[in-house]
Amino acid sequence: MIIHMMSKSEWTIVQDEGLYRPDSLESEGFIHCATPDQTVYVANTFFKGQSGLVLLVIDPHKVQADLVYEDLIAAGTFFPHIYGPLNLNAVTKVVSFEPNELGEFIRPTEI
Repeated sequence: MIIHMMSKSEWTIVQDEGLYRPDSLESEGFIHCATPDQTVYVANTFFKGQSGLVLLVIDPHKVQADLVYEDLIAAGTFFPHIYGPLNLNAVTKVVSFEPNELGEFIRPTEI
């Protein structure tokens, strides 16, 4: 499984489209994802204190676009990137993801 974070409101809009094309697909050429173990690090680095998020739990075997694990900043950590729109039938679960009272995220038991 791989994970993608997004706002609940964006998820509501995207569901009617069948494919997910975030801004990063245009600007960077791929959709940022994380492994379950990387999710909290990413959330606390880029989304600390932000509420109203969901985690898309994605079956990598169902992703139709190219899925590549890359270390783009030479840090020794490989993140999954989807090079194309995400077909929503690859999303197996959507998990609410809210920070605690300190604005920090912890890993949900569902992932």
